[in-house]
Amino acid sequence: MNDAIYKKIIQILAEEDSAALCTIIKSVGSAPRHVGTKMLVLSDGTFMGTIGGGEVEDLVFQEAFDAMLTQQVKVLEYQLVNPKRGDPGVCGGAMEILVEPILPSPKVIIIGGGHVGKATAHLAKFLGFKVAVSDDRVDLCKSEGNPDADELFPMPMKDLVDHAKITPTTYIILTTRGSNVDIAGLKPLLETQAAFIGVIGSKRRWSFTKEGLLEQG
Repeated sequence: MNDAIYKKIIQILAEEDSAALCTIIKSVGSAPRHVGTKMLVLSDGTFMGTIGGGEVEDLVFQEAFDAMLTQQVKVLEYQLVNPKRGDPGVCGGAMEILVEPILPSPKVIIIGGGHVGKATAHLAKFLGFKVAVSDDRVDLCKSEGNPDADELFPMPMKDLVDHAKITPTTYIILTTRGSNVDIAGLKPLLETQAAFIGVIGSKRRWSFTKEGLLEQG
């Protein structure tokens, strides 16, 4: 089963999806499974493997989703002795379970392929991010002009959500040519799971952009 879980993790990372790997790291006394047993919880609510079933597994399942959300590793401890004091079992043992979020590599999507966008892409690449560049001006969104880009999305900003994978480890930076472009395309991005959305510009430009977005509701 562990081989199948590892292969699934490779697939999840290739698809820029999320999961959480739950591994028993300590098993004392009478416990349902042994050290090294794994369960993989996927972002769609399905799972592979089992760490013993029952209430413990239900609790770990919930903690796995929290780990994906918070992007934090957890070590969970459970006593399986006395349900009257809240223990999730009566078999007489104890377990510790390591929960590791499996998350896509951090990615920066730079919207705007001008000189500021190119400089931002170069810096993001230097810092170790996967880099995507998008611009509705097709000539500015070609591979020969964007050597630091891993992905290119030559399209209007509003269409980006239908083509780019945007996850909680995605950072979006707008370096567009004007507020009108931002106003026309920013709203769909605000509804994504992106970790951060930044907009370049002066206070006056942002004030104009904000006003336009508020008018859209």
